[in-house]
Amino acid sequence: MRNANHRLTLRSRPVGLAGPENFAEDFAPIRAPEPGEVLVESMLISIDPAMRVWISENPGYVPRIEIGEVMRAGGIGRVIESRADGLAVGDLVQARLGWQSHPTLPGSEVQKLDLSLGSADDWVGPLGMTGLTAYFGMRDVGRIRPGETVLVSGAGGGVGQLAGQIAGIEACRVVGIAGGPEKCAFLTNELGFDAAIDYKAASDLTADIARACPDGVDVFYDNVGGPTLDAAIANLRIGGRVVICGRISQTAASELYGIRNLGQLIGKRARMEGFVVFDYHDRYAEARTWISAHLREGRLRQRLHVIEGLERAAEGLSMLFRGENTGKLVVSVNSCRD
Repeated sequence: MRNANHRLTLRSRPVGLAGPENFAEDFAPIRAPEPGEVLVESMLISIDPAMRVWISENPGYVPRIEIGEVMRAGGIGRVIESRADGLAVGDLVQARLGWQSHPTLPGSEVQKLDLSLGSADDWVGPLGMTGLTAYFGMRDVGRIRPGETVLVSGAGGGVGQLAGQIAGIEACRVVGIAGGPEKCAFLTNELGFDAAIDYKAASDLTADIARACPDGVDVFYDNVGGPTLDAAIANLRIGGRVVICGRISQTAASELYGIRNLGQLIGKRARMEGFVVFDYHDRYAEARTWISAHLREGRLRQRLHVIEGLERAAEGLSMLFRGENTGKLVVSVNSCRD
């Protein structure tokens, strides 16, 4: 329907993977902005693993999404009506748009894109939460140093591809773990990873990591958890660091996997640390300046995996957990990308 806000709301809490059956589609009247607000036309909506957590009964560090609410999601849009200072019609913005085509939002919660740093596509990936997560996780939590060996799981996804490239820029040897020969070739041939391990073809992931990292692993950037984390811990060097960014293998699991070899952290004097990117809010400008410089130089790049149409957003969330995306997964809305 034209002149309506196309929305996807939470219908039911999923058991296991989330899919279209857990969401309801409707068309609501577009709400004109009040003073201090803007009306935005969505362009690109990010699909991220954390979304599955937000629709759980007990999501953890963020409030859960209630039944009947529009699904929460970040993205890029264009201002089509403004009653907020500093935001004009036509401005490209970043905001928590949700799964909807025409959200009306407080101007204080909308950030105008600095297009001198990068394009709208860049802002949904490297300059957005995906890139910031990779930057702070690798540099601040992982504390990478030149010459170290860095292992990245989920390396073909949005965060993983950037985390590995950041380590490469810092003169580390980078090995990625991904699913399938196409993703592994993408890592080595297009993104410059030194080696890639196809976990789907591995009969013994611990041994495969040892072959790819014969001197051991200094930093493991983990997006997956489960048995992959066990295999990486077994290959840590003395003083190794494990960065817990995500655990996509466990997010929708019916039974959680118990890590079996945490005791190795003792003898290896190793450290395991989780983090939340929002804790680095005061340093986002620093990260974006660094990322933008390397984008311009061609040393940092991304692949967007684009699915067309808001109605396919729930399908995209399922794809993410089945490992069917290569690169940053986004939904294109309103066919208004530049």
